[in-house]
Amino acid sequence: MEILKHNANAPHGEPDGGAVGVSGVVEKDINLAIGKMLKEALEKENIQVVLTRDKDEMLAGSKSEDMKERVKIMNDTKPVLVVSVHQNSYVTEQESGAQVFYYKQSEEGKKLAGIIQKNMIKELDNTNKRVEKPDSAYYMLRNTQVPTVIVECGFLSNREEAYKLNNDEYQQKTAYSIYCGIIEYLGQN
Repeated sequence: MEILKHNANAPHGEPDGGAVGVSGVVEKDINLAIGKMLKEALEKENIQVVLTRDKDEMLAGSKSEDMKERVKIMNDTKPVLVVSVHQNSYVTEQESGAQVFYYKQSEEGKKLAGIIQKNMIKELDNTNKRVEKPDSAYYMLRNTQVPTVIVECGFLSNREEAYKLNNDEYQQKTAYSIYCGIIEYLGQN
């Protein structure tokens, strides 16, 4: 079986914790946990995975330098695709639901985002009305050379989702939903 490269990005890392949930849970910890679970699942399918972060630390001294280093790793390893795992946050608690972002000028990114979004709704919350969303502001989406998506797994500002996202079983379920999307995408290409 051919081994495909897939690049998983678990953003943030000490000292940049990312979003902090209403219960005090920190985004970087959830991102890393889900990223490692996703890597494990994909490797069982003989898909080579390169994590940009596999421990609780940034790759460079500042947030902007860290992001540049992550993009450099992504472009240097030349993966088939990149998935960046994140947790969302908003000023009010009622916002909820997973959502996948892609670079607005990438047709393959749009396709990957749509497939992952569909699988996240199917596996996590079939009442989620969010759809994949184009973006041109994210540095990583603009500067990677392969289909790249940012997966916002849920809202840490929503008490119920923050609780679920901090739970190992739900993290496994989230990783599985992303895994299903990646496998489906690879099967179509």
